[in-house]
Amino acid sequence: MELNKRTVLWIVFAISLIVLWNNWMVANGKQSMFSAAPPAKVAQQPAKPSDVPAAGQPGAGAVPGAPGAPAAAAPAATQRITITTDVVKVDIDTLGGVIKRLELLKFADHFDKTKNQVLFDQGGQNTYLGQTGLIGSTPAGVLPNHQTAFVARPGLRTLDANGTVQLVLDAEQGGVRLTKTFTFKKGDYTIGVRHDVTNLTAAPVQPSLYLQLQHDGNKPANDSWFMSSYTGPTLYTAEDKYQKLTFEKIEKGSAEHSTKANNGWIAISQHFFVSAFIPADKAQRDIFTKKIATNLYAIGTVQPLGTVAPGATVSTDSRLYSGPQDEKTLEGIAPGLELVKDYGVLTIIAKPIFWVMDHLHALLGNWGWTIVALTVLIKLAFFPLSAAGYRSMAKMRVVTPKMQAIRERYKNDPQKMQQATMELYKNEKINPLGGCLPILVQMPVFFALYWVLQSSVEMRGAPWIGWITDLTQPDPYFVLPIIYAISMFITTKLNPQPADPVQAKMMMFMPLAFSVIFVFFPSGLVLYWVVNNILSIAQQWVITKKFESGAAK
Repeated sequence: MELNKRTVLWIVFAISLIVLWNNWMVANGKQSMFSAAPPAKVAQQPAKPSDVPAAGQPGAGAVPGAPGAPAAAAPAATQRITITTDVVKVDIDTLGGVIKRLELLKFADHFDKTKNQVLFDQGGQNTYLGQTGLIGSTPAGVLPNHQTAFVARPGLRTLDANGTVQLVLDAEQGGVRLTKTFTFKKGDYTIGVRHDVTNLTAAPVQPSLYLQLQHDGNKPANDSWFMSSYTGPTLYTAEDKYQKLTFEKIEKGSAEHSTKANNGWIAISQHFFVSAFIPADKAQRDIFTKKIATNLYAIGTVQPLGTVAPGATVSTDSRLYSGPQDEKTLEGIAPGLELVKDYGVLTIIAKPIFWVMDHLHALLGNWGWTIVALTVLIKLAFFPLSAAGYRSMAKMRVVTPKMQAIRERYKNDPQKMQQATMELYKNEKINPLGGCLPILVQMPVFFALYWVLQSSVEMRGAPWIGWITDLTQPDPYFVLPIIYAISMFITTKLNPQPADPVQAKMMMFMPLAFSVIFVFFPSGLVLYWVVNNILSIAQQWVITKKFESGAAK
């Protein structure tokens, strides 16, 4: 009898173990031991950009109403792993595999030259992050996303003998394993970002991969009215081309942009630098922008990975470029990426100017002297037009006494004064607007050069001589603005003096006004205008003396 009781107890214990094991298998999406057929497929809704987890929502990303979705878990352990190459130093958090900090080792900080320029970072009121993960769920829960705990595989954290370093992170969640592989190369600002998705369940899954850039909506610290720069989301598709957005429109929900594509890129652009996710080419995806939290916004893509069979793995490669807006480099990375170097409405003039400057710099090796050489070339190009204008001003200077006589004679009859003046212009073959043409024609070149200096990271921190250590920044000692004021004063003296005393005073005041404005302009731009003025003074002086000596004879 005692033997029978023990036998019954062992049978009950064995059956309990089998039932518990079977329930654990089913809970993890495995096939039931008591069913020949696999568990019924859980209906999944198509992934949407809104399913991408937001800040502080670890459980976000699950398909609404999906069975088995767990409650928000306690914060997971986190570890920052630093990868260092010759051009970047990157901190990646194992919590989510998020790029938390990216430092450019070849570019100094705008304010503190002893520090390096930092792009990705999180601290205080500033947020700039690179995030990737999966959208979708199984009966076991949501799939790994940028708030899932990953485990880093051991390995080198600096460049190896081949000039490469990789960081591999693994995470299992919801019956799916996600492996992120970040690949860094020597001298390269492009980071390879590979995602391998393995289905560990007994049922097919349909995950979607998202790539997302988060950024706060704050203005750049060095932004000013005179030196305003753009920071915001940008994107490109072959169909709709380059698109430039603002955080303000995302805040209002009025940002209009492409929403579907199988090519292109999404980015956060800023003064001189850009970070762009470039998904796999010819892979269909949705493009989204959204407000995540107060003063926190995102731009990203969601790419369906199709149906992944039990035990199968699907892989997709994307890239993250985070570095300077170097036009040549960007052209070789992805179509349209060079457009983030934005010249504004004067692109048609600015691009050829930079092309010429680039070739001049290859010969001279100094961007300051490149600007001087460019000014000489522009002056030569406009020489016939400016010569005609200076001849007109020289004639005006010669006939100034006759004009004064006309004004005295008809000072009480403005109509006759106007008729006599026009008759004098006709007889002397003078174009009263001739002196303005050289300046008017060169104004588009002046503004285009302004945008070239504002946009060209090649000139960021580039010195000229002595006190000019950065041609994209204002002259620290105001030497160039003062020289400009002096040159403008000399130019005013060479020009014919207005008969109206008020106009004469205004002409004398303008050099001072412009020199004050130029205090805030990039020193490279003021250098261009100073050299242009000096060349103009020499040309105008020769022409004026020629006409005055001819008139004296």
